[in-house]
Amino acid sequence: MSIDVLKDRLPDYARDLKLNLSSLAAEQLLSPQQKAGCFVAAALAANHAPTTQIVVDVFGRELSPEALTAAKTAAALMAMNNIYYRFVHLVHAADYKSLPAKLRMTAMAKPGVDKVDFELWSLVVSAINGCGMCLEAHEKVCREHLSPEQIQAAVRIAATVHAVARTLAAEEALSVPLAQAA
Repeated sequence: MSIDVLKDRLPDYARDLKLNLSSLAAEQLLSPQQKAGCFVAAALAANHAPTTQIVVDVFGRELSPEALTAAKTAAALMAMNNIYYRFVHLVHAADYKSLPAKLRMTAMAKPGVDKVDFELWSLVVSAINGCGMCLEAHEKVCREHLSPEQIQAAVRIAATVHAVARTLAAEEALSVPLAQAA
């Protein structure tokens, strides 16, 4: 299976998304593991089963079992952390910032891959979920090891995969007759 399967499902009006998928699938700024993990983590965060299945089928085979698990772990932990830390950040109440989160996230300490790869995948998920506090924290760690262009490439993957998932979900919703939707 190739990324063409996903591109073929997109409607004609999403031609730019098709082109972006092609260019990002061929992206050379990231290591193969970083790129594949970004695609997988982004698809999981985008929360559209058909997109996730295709992306994992295509890019999951480019990852070791440990790296695939780490990308899934980044998506799972950030699904939790992005909600919690977005709340802490947006409420602007100092007392929440001083309280311990009391949320288990021990997998972040030993993710099973290079720390920078896990941080990059966490950044990708945080971009999709819109958590400024998590974006700042993960981008800071990534910047110690990666160039701005590499970080941008990862976020471009996140943006494109998310847009593909949303577009396909919208097309699915539009194809359901109104009587069925009610």
